[in-house]
Amino acid sequence: MENVKRTIMITGGAGFIGSHVVRLFVNKYPGYHIINVDKLTYAGNLANLRDIENKPNYSFARIDICDFDAVLNLMKAEKVDGIIHLAAESHVDRSIKDPFTFARTNVLGTLSLLQAAKACWEPFDAEKPYRFYHISTDEVYGALGFDGTMFTEDRRYDPHSPYSASKASSDHFVRAFHDTYGLPTLVTNCSNNYGPYQFPEKLIPLFINNIRHRKPLPVYGKGENVRDWLYVEDHARAIDLIFHEGKIAETYNIGGFNEWKNIDLIKVLVRTVDRLLGRPEGADMDLITFVKDRAGHDLRYAIDSSKLKNELGWEPSLQFEEGIEKTVRWYLDNQDWLDNVTSGDYQNYYEQMYKNR
Repeated sequence: MENVKRTIMITGGAGFIGSHVVRLFVNKYPGYHIINVDKLTYAGNLANLRDIENKPNYSFARIDICDFDAVLNLMKAEKVDGIIHLAAESHVDRSIKDPFTFARTNVLGTLSLLQAAKACWEPFDAEKPYRFYHISTDEVYGALGFDGTMFTEDRRYDPHSPYSASKASSDHFVRAFHDTYGLPTLVTNCSNNYGPYQFPEKLIPLFINNIRHRKPLPVYGKGENVRDWLYVEDHARAIDLIFHEGKIAETYNIGGFNEWKNIDLIKVLVRTVDRLLGRPEGADMDLITFVKDRAGHDLRYAIDSSKLKNELGWEPSLQFEEGIEKTVRWYLDNQDWLDNVTSGDYQNYYEQMYKNR
């Protein structure tokens, strides 16, 4: 591309949150070259980006972020001056069964990116736009009780699952690279996201699909665990704002100020899906089944986003009921996408496509 103002590498850009960030940056910044770097694991799907895949300022590179040489060569060749790092293994149940994969991707993959950025950007010049922006999770903070307290940026880390432990470790590496080498870094910790293109192993798309097919809705424990929910496009807007205006070496929490018990959320989903499918509202409540709670299941998460609101002016744009309505409608209107992801056919397609190159 000629006259490129910036070249931004977005890791995990074929995933759920990543695809929304890629789409936002490609459409909003035509003068930027946006490089989507994704390994295309089970959670990565280029169908998430069909609407922008032919844009002149967008390109895709199938790279494992743990492959340091591949990352370094790409950064050098494309003169990357900004990284937004979303690539991660993120499902708690999978981390309990296979912690090694989570340590490899989330810790060593982040370290690979940090080393490549350091190699390409040193010596660090305050006049340069270099930024390494690492997206993390509220789960690194551990669990809250029902006393009304919320996670703030200065809360002590207390991870309880292999997933959250791997993300906590990657957060520490990012901050250490700033403190040790001066790498210009940013870290954000976000609450649970929901919205279009989420892989249907996560609660909301999984249950929408199960209600659609009248399959059981397995609820851990008594469904009393509380989560703070944020519509994914609001998260993408926050990432855009923080990447451009956030203060180097700072941490910002991103949350929806929107807490729901799992069981209450599931009842809203049942009523909404039933209504939009033309069924009697609440007719599928009998699909709810309670199962043994999983190990290390944190009771409550709640993010305090006051710092982000006060310093940069961000706040969520959607009320939860509005966001859920939009989300359910999207999955019901895009059943081909959902069926393709659920079947795994998209993975076979990518494997054949890249094998033949």
